[in-house]
Amino acid sequence: MTPRRSVILDLCVQAEFHTLLLLSLYLLFAGHNQPGGGFAGGLVASCAFGLRFVAGGSSALSRSISVPAITFLGVGMLFAILTGCVSLLTGHEFLESAIFSADLMVLGTVKASSVLFFDIGVYLVVLGMSLLLLEQLGGADGTDPDEVQP
Repeated sequence: MTPRRSVILDLCVQAEFHTLLLLSLYLLFAGHNQPGGGFAGGLVASCAFGLRFVAGGSSALSRSISVPAITFLGVGMLFAILTGCVSLLTGHEFLESAIFSADLMVLGTVKASSVLFFDIGVYLVVLGMSLLLLEQLGGADGTDPDEVQP
C-alpha cells in the first residue's frame, strides 16, 4: 500500500518552488552589497528543493533537476578556487577583491565584483551538498534508482 500524498502540500510547493528559487538568486546577487550572498542564497534554493522532496519524494526531486548534484559541487568548487587563482595571477593577494566594469549599449555601465564569482561558487557548493543529502535520504529505503528492475 502506497502512502497517500497531500494535495494541499503539492499545490503549495508548486506555487512556492519558483518563487523561492528567484529569492535565492536575488540573495546571491545582492549579497556583496547587502545582507545575503552565496551561502544564504544556496540555503534558500536548498529549501526549495527540500520542499519538493518532502512533497513528492525522490522521484519529484529528480524530475525537478536534470543535472547531477555532484556537478553543482564540482563547478562551485571550481568557481571559488579560480576566483582566488585569478587574483594571484594578476599580482594581488589570494581572493583579493577586484571590480570589473563594462559599458553595455542598452544597460549602460555594468559593474561586477570578483566577490560575486566567489559567491556563485559558494551558492553552487551549498546547493550541491544539499542535493546530495536529499538523494541519499531518498535512497535510504535500500533501492537503487539507477538500477533497472526486471
